Amino acid sequence: MRVASLLPSATETLFALGVEPVGVSHSCDHPPAARELPRLTSTVVDHEDRSAADIDAQMRSVDGAVYDLDEDRLAAVEPDLLVTQATCDVCAVDASEVRAAADRLDPEPDVLACDPHSFADALDDVVRIGEAVGEEAAASELRAGLSERVDAVRERAERAVADEGRPRTAVLDWTDPPIRAGHWVRDMVELAGGDPSFQPDGPSEPVAWEDVCARDPEALVVAPCGFDRQRAERAVDDLAERPGFDDLAAVANGRVYAVDGNGLFNRPSHRLVDSLEALFACLHPDHAATPPAGHDRIARVDAAVTPSVRADGG
Repeated sequence: MRVASLLPSATETLFALGVEPVGVSHSCDHPPAARELPRLTSTVVDHEDRSAADIDAQMRSVDGAVYDLDEDRLAAVEPDLLVTQATCDVCAVDASEVRAAADRLDPEPDVLACDPHSFADALDDVVRIGEAVGEEAAASELRAGLSERVDAVRERAERAVADEGRPRTAVLDWTDPPIRAGHWVRDMVELAGGDPSFQPDGPSEPVAWEDVCARDPEALVVAPCGFDRQRAERAVDDLAERPGFDDLAAVANGRVYAVDGNGLFNRPSHRLVDSLEALFACLHPDHAATPPAGHDRIARVDAAVTPSVRADGG
């Protein structure tokens, strides 16, 4: 089957199932082989070396679609199936646009629109994608392995919570303006043994910095959408300039984490389990595996030095 993936998380899952797409979105960068495939989308937003505030301003100023689908390239790769998403209108080409483009192709490909809103939804999409591409057995095996890892985190988290309680936790997926991470992140915080009440029970949403300070998180996880770890570190530096940052319990205790949002948290692929294991290591480091999955994608603020100095690991 010839599959075109317009969604980075789907591309990751397809590769994990042994299926190489015939074309991908401009954001698909994992595994590295995905970067060599035909690009079927583009964006008018310039992310390179731009601040979070600048990128946000660009997104707000766009008159029309943020992402463009190249229908000529799409037709050239002759897909049997298009995989897209209906979860977030700032993450990928809108599903309605993809369906309209599919209607204009001859022959018309099928369209699978992933729409995960919870941690379980994201893992269940592994099976949905596997069924759509005829890799049911591989998907079932992958899903089972993910479930075992989740159960292991759940068991460790129960012991950690019994010993230490649930730390007040805040996960941000943007910093200027601050946006608290939603969808599957609330579930992940709870599974990892944190207090999830700061995270919205729904999509990510803006939050006033004053409300972050009022929350006074004991663990602050900064995973800006689309940023790698180094750019997330700069985002933390920006937060450090805000009033009240130094007074946060997370800062005083060295529990501020800059996270590669591209590799962890932002994409609802099977790699969310890596994110869960890494989050558990941030919230309960004394109970976590050493090193946790994704440890190289996390930088921890060292409370003993200035906020601009980083120490790797959870």
